[in-house]
Amino acid sequence: RAAEERLTHRQRTRLQDVFTAHERHIQVEVAWQCAQDLRSVYQPGNPQAQATATKILASFPTCPIPEIARLGRTLNQWREAFLAYFTTNGADNGGTEAINGLIELPRRVARGFRNPHNYRLQMLLIGQCLRI
Repeated sequence: RAAEERLTHRQRTRLQDVFTAHERHIQVEVAWQCAQDLRSVYQPGNPQAQATATKILASFPTCPIPEIARLGRTLNQWREAFLAYFTTNGADNGGTEAINGLIELPRRVARGFRNPHNYRLQMLLIGQCLRI
C-alpha cells in the first residue's frame, strides 16, 4: 500500500511533510527509503535490481538505525539465497508454498483425519492431482 510508485501526489506531499516536520522523523524517512530500495530489487523489469541488491548488502549493516542494521546482517547471512534471485532468472518457490498453504488449510480445519487414506485423497484433490 505504501509503495512509492503507488502514492498519489497528495500522499507523497503529506509523507514529505511528515518527514521534514521534525528532526526525529529522519530515522523514519531513512527506514522507509530502505524499505523502498529493498522492494525495488524484486520489481519486474528493473535493470538496476542486482546493483541495488549489492548496494543493500553493503550499506544496510552499517546503518545507524539498529533495525536496518540487523536486517542488513540477516540479508548478508542469506547473501547467496538473496542474490540467487538474479542467477535463477527470478525463480522462487512460490508455487510450492501455494500448494502447501492449500494442503494446510483442511488439515487445520479437520483437526485430524481418522482415516489416512481419506486424508491423502483430500490432499490430492486440493492439489488438483486427482480429478473426479
